[in-house]
Order: sequence, then C-alpha cells, then structure tokens
Amino acid sequence: MNDYLEEILTASLAQFELEETPEIHLEAPKVESHGDASTNLAMLLAKPLRNNPRAIAQQIVDGLKYDEAKISSVEIAGPGFINFRFAEDYLYDELGSIIDLGTDFGKTETQKGKKIQIEFVSANPTGPLTVGHGRNAVLGDTVARLMEWTGAEVDREYYFNNAGRQMRVLGQSVQARYLEELGKDSEFPEGGYEGEYIKDIAKEVIEEQGETLVDADWTPFKEKAEQAIFKDISNTLNRMKIHMDNHFNEHSLYDGGDIDSVVSRLREKELVYEADGATWFKTTEFGKEKDTVLIKSTGEPTYRLPDIAYHANKLDRGYDLCIDIFGADHIATYPDVLSGISALGYNPDKIDVIVYQFVTIVKDGQPFKMSTRKANFVTLDELMDEVGSDVTRFFFLMRSPNTHLEFDIAQAKEAGEKNPVFYLQYAHARIFSILRKADEEYSFDGEVQLNLLKEDAETSLIKTLFKFPGAIQSAADAREPHRLINYLNDVASAFTTFYHDCRIIGVDPKLAQSRIALAKITAQVLKNGLTILGITAPERM
Repeated sequence: MNDYLEEILTASLAQFELEETPEIHLEAPKVESHGDASTNLAMLLAKPLRNNPRAIAQQIVDGLKYDEAKISSVEIAGPGFINFRFAEDYLYDELGSIIDLGTDFGKTETQKGKKIQIEFVSANPTGPLTVGHGRNAVLGDTVARLMEWTGAEVDREYYFNNAGRQMRVLGQSVQARYLEELGKDSEFPEGGYEGEYIKDIAKEVIEEQGETLVDADWTPFKEKAEQAIFKDISNTLNRMKIHMDNHFNEHSLYDGGDIDSVVSRLREKELVYEADGATWFKTTEFGKEKDTVLIKSTGEPTYRLPDIAYHANKLDRGYDLCIDIFGADHIATYPDVLSGISALGYNPDKIDVIVYQFVTIVKDGQPFKMSTRKANFVTLDELMDEVGSDVTRFFFLMRSPNTHLEFDIAQAKEAGEKNPVFYLQYAHARIFSILRKADEEYSFDGEVQLNLLKEDAETSLIKTLFKFPGAIQSAADAREPHRLINYLNDVASAFTTFYHDCRIIGVDPKLAQSRIALAKITAQVLKNGLTILGITAPERM
C-alpha cells in the first residue's frame, strides 16, 4: 500500500512543478482513529512553496486520483497531515494474499541483487565464548536473517584471529600448566589465562604427547589450545543455531602480503612515518587529534593494521556492503580502520559498523563479573544450560544494541508471561490449541468469506498483520532486531483482544471459518517473526 500511496502522491505533486521533490514519508498515525497511513508532505513543502501547510495539503488532496477499492477516504488533520483510510475490500484482498504467501509473508526484494558480508563473533580462540560474545553472535546472526528476508545475498564470516600477543600468552599459559601437571618447574606468564579450561587442555597434551614437549617452546601448546578452543566455540555456535559461511584466517593477510601492501600504499601517499621505533599512521589528516601507531617498536602490528588489510580484502571480494558487529571496546579503533580504507581509495560508506554495549549478568540480584583471564566468567554454554538457547537469543535481542543489557537469570528462567519470550511463544501455542478445538467442532466446506470480519478487534488485528513486512524492513534498515520483537508483541496483544472480543467456537460456521483463517494467519506471522529471531515457535506448551 505504501508504494501505491507514494505513486498517487507523486502524481499529485506534479501540479507544483517543483525543482526538487521531497522524499515522501508514510507512517501509521499515533492515534488509530485518525486513519491507517499518514504523511507530513505538506509541511515539508511549506518553505519552498511559501504557503500554509494546510492549504498545500488541500491542493495535494484535490489533485489525488485514487482507487476507492483501496482507499475509502483522505483527510487533512492538525497542521497539515494527510491521513488515508483503507477500504474494507482492500483489507480482505490483502488478507487473502497473506494466506497464499504463507511462510514467505514478510519477505521483500528491497535488497535484491545486493551482496552483503556480515562479520561477527570473531572471538580470539583464547577461551570459551562468554555472554559478551553471545550478544555479538546473536545480533550478527539476526541482522543476517533480516537482510536475507529483504532479498540480499548474505555471507556470514568469522575473522579467525590466531596471531599476535594474546595467542602467544595462551600458548605459554598451557605450557606452564603442562609442566606444572608433570611436576616440573614452570613460570606462569604475566597476564596469562587462568581458567580451568587451560588445565584441561594441558592434561590433553599430556595424554597425547606425554613428556615429549618438556623442552619445547610455547608454539605446540598454542596450536593445541587453538584447536581445542575453536572446536568448543563452533559447538557453542551450533547450539545457538548459528552457522558461518566463511572463516577468514588472519594469518593469510601476512602470508599473502596484504599487511606489507597496506603499509607500502599508505607510505606512497605520505600517510605513514617512523618515530620512536614505531610506524605511525597520520590519522590527524582525517580529523583525529593524534596520529596512530600501526606497528609497535617491538615489530608487532596493532589491531588497526591487519583490520585495514582485512577490510580492503572484503571490498576486493566485491561486496556491496560489509557490516561489522563490534563491542563498545572498539569504539575508538574502528574510525582509524575507516580512515585507512578511505586513504587506500575505497568507499568507506560500504562499511557499516554496529557497536553494541556490554552485558551484565544478574544472578540472585547481584551483578556477576566476567574475565576470560581470571576465569570468573559466565560462558555462553553455562547460560544456555540455565535458561535454554531460545531464551538466551531472545534476551540478547530484546534491547537496542546501543543500550547496556542486564540479563536477569531469574526473569529468564520464569516459565510464564513475565518472561517476554514465553509470552510470544505462548501466543503461538495458544492459537494452535484453539485450532485443534475448532477441528473437533467444525467441518468446513466452501471458500473462506473474509468479508465477514467486520468487528473492530478483527480489523485492528488485520491491520497489525499488514505491518509485518514494514517491521522487518525497519529492523533491517536500522540493524535493530528489537524492533521486530516490539512488533511481534503488538501482534500477540492484538490477537488477545481479538480472541477476547470475537468468539470462534460456538458461532455461525461461516464466521468461525473466517475467524479461524485470521487466527492461522496470526500464527504464521508469529512463526515467521520468531524464525527470523532464531527462536522456535511451539505448537504446544
């Protein structure tokens, strides 16, 4: 309908002979009685046309040519809003088309032909995934699903960072525990990883290698730890219904010469210099107060250098858009990466960075602190053991990514309507309970007469269901899955009102058949939405 409204509004605007036509915004009025769609177009034109917005609105309305089978009335409200009311016939026709679409209802082609890469999780293989990684994982996977529902071709990619100081410290930590288990002298590295999992890996090394590595350096211990931890990470992601299309190995940037190439190209542009034994990037040229170290005096690159090379590699692979999911600790570093990409001649607008805030686990009313190194962290598997994967995914998604998330274990374990995921799942299961009772009560023949749905609660539910594709589009465009959750809550609420006001069992069979069809469509929308969120839609609870 929005496309149709934009079409007739654009045609009416031709009378003004505008040099530049403003973008037409359509949204549902805040007060339902004001109509079904509204635009502030007249107010946007007040300045260029030097006229009163209501007068402009009247001119636009007078110039509208519309199909009365789709629109029943057009009204001017307030300072110049133009409000549209949909015709009943349109509602019934659209409802019938939803029935035909079934599991595809909500899909659009707004991003058709776009190739999008989403890089998320990308946790260093230095320990199990924690709840902080979990928010990253679920956010990235759900944004990918949203993009797929808008027609894009999406690649999910894990940047496998197995180089640098952290991996060396990991190897040294396992080596120290290995020697300790064998009763040998050992020195635990400064800032080493102290988790129980390090001891477990050391014991595995002893089982496989015995004492043959007593005189070895840390390298074989790093390799064993990397292999064991990444296997654990993969199992955790599978448990959360998350799969990766690609695993990009950081080492390939070094082996393939990408790192050296970046430094060389930036040096040619006189954006790199040497000082204090380090190699610096002139980020002051891009508005930053200070220049940034690319390679430390020790010879080790900072995160920025391989990240610049990695993003150049992404764009060289032909992606139309690259989306990065980063924690708030990256907020100061990713602008340098975008500056590097821009300096190398790439379009930084093709990189979209989503920064999410951290998670606090609340247990027994108290915040539970996490540290991978000190090993007092809550792993993602432990969280799922407590509350299940559905609840875990939902809680990570139910707030905007840019807000801090407090994950309350007690609320998450609540098996009732106080638990927001159960509220939606129960709405879906409740509909199937009603349908099972209806199957016992009725035996229908003939076509469904959707035009029997005339009650206010029926019409309100129908209009709410129509908003599903727009809710998906809004969530995808903003990269905010919680918008879809808010919409699904509206669907569940509208269905509750409908079921309270409109009996299904015990009414005229034709009317019951129509209401059952509406209930089935509602269940389909709930299931489609929960599927995008990666959450099951049970038929019994």
